Amino acid sequence: MIAQQWSKVSQELRQELGESSFKSWIEPLELVGVENGIAQLRAPSRFVGDWVKRNYHDMIVARLRADHTDLAQLEFSVNPGRERRTPPKPATQTTEAGAILESAPLEGRYTFDNFVVGKPNELAHAAAKRVAEGGPVTFNPLFLYGGVGLGKTHLMHAIAWDLNQARPDLQVLYLSAEQFMYRFVQALRDRQIMDFKNLFRSVDVLMVDDVQFIAGKESTQEEFFHTFNALVDQNKQIIISADRAPGEIKDLEDRITSRMQCGLVVDLHPTDYELRLGILHRKAASFADTLGPVRVGDGVFEFLAHRITNNVRVLEGALQRLFAFSNLIGQEITLDMVQDCLSDLLRSSDRRVTVEEIQRKVSEHFNIRLSDMLGPKRARNIARPRQIAMYLAKELTSRSLPEIGRRFGGRDHTTILYGVRKVEEMRGTDSQLAEDVDLLRRLLQS
Repeated sequence: MIAQQWSKVSQELRQELGESSFKSWIEPLELVGVENGIAQLRAPSRFVGDWVKRNYHDMIVARLRADHTDLAQLEFSVNPGRERRTPPKPATQTTEAGAILESAPLEGRYTFDNFVVGKPNELAHAAAKRVAEGGPVTFNPLFLYGGVGLGKTHLMHAIAWDLNQARPDLQVLYLSAEQFMYRFVQALRDRQIMDFKNLFRSVDVLMVDDVQFIAGKESTQEEFFHTFNALVDQNKQIIISADRAPGEIKDLEDRITSRMQCGLVVDLHPTDYELRLGILHRKAASFADTLGPVRVGDGVFEFLAHRITNNVRVLEGALQRLFAFSNLIGQEITLDMVQDCLSDLLRSSDRRVTVEEIQRKVSEHFNIRLSDMLGPKRARNIARPRQIAMYLAKELTSRSLPEIGRRFGGRDHTTILYGVRKVEEMRGTDSQLAEDVDLLRRLLQS
């Protein structure tokens, strides 16, 4: 029973955290038991246990409460004999170097063939394809950024797959920023820091996903900076992803930001209706291959593309749920089935406007780049739309001012309050601004 409960929770966490974070922190855990409101988990090391408790405690507790309503906290123990285990010490700088240099697993479905290209992601796709050819380095690093579920990790995995196939002579290392930090701390603990330095500087292609994770981690940033410099000096390719542009990552050292901006920085924009529709058609064909043929009624894809707009992963998950349900009951996927089967997702979509959606709509309305709205520019044609977006975020979401500030490039809550009050004041004197605000509100709530 305990094993089944943990398996269910683990799969939910895999969906929410993504494959890289799941593999690093959740998969190594084992649920031992639940007693007196405490869940006992076994971790491979004290470091992993402490990290999970600090970062994912509430997330895990919330899911375990489905079966244990009185659950209040987690406690971690270490697998016997694992705490002092060290990775094998390499004799040479080769791919046989041991655990420190082992690349993270690649997701089999994240290939270029399975990536649906549209206007919001065509530049990022073209740049990734160029790097995946494995030819001379033309831009270094390639920096891909965008919100959750827009395809950053998909492109990173696709590059790695193509490089491994086309250039097996190259040593390609893909890992998340979390894993980079974990391996760095592990090397410090095991007194293998020189092995760590030599090994990471020996790769031909270094790929680091979600680099915003190292922001504020001084020692890790220091080592990352020196690794970055050493590889660039050797003309080795670096590919990095993050959830925002380099200059907008709070607590990232200026010297790292500057280095990242020397390459090609590409924004994956939020999906538009046409791209979401293309993704649904592509995924439907894929699901039919694995789950069996399913009849899809008129208007289903169009309905989903209109209603589920914030995250491609959620969109794919919704379609997979429909295919599985249709196969189980042997019926066509109709709009009525969609309403019944996806009622939770559709309710969530109805009642929640996100700060990110507001930023995107306001940027599109005023024809400015999303990165400019979130960045430091103070020109009037950017500052006024930014203040309108702040005002709408305060009015239409439940986020606090500090939370809204974090989503506007790490701005202080007093800046958000000033922007909100400025728009409130101008609505009474500027008829055009008032009209813009009302129109945007209707678009966001429709």
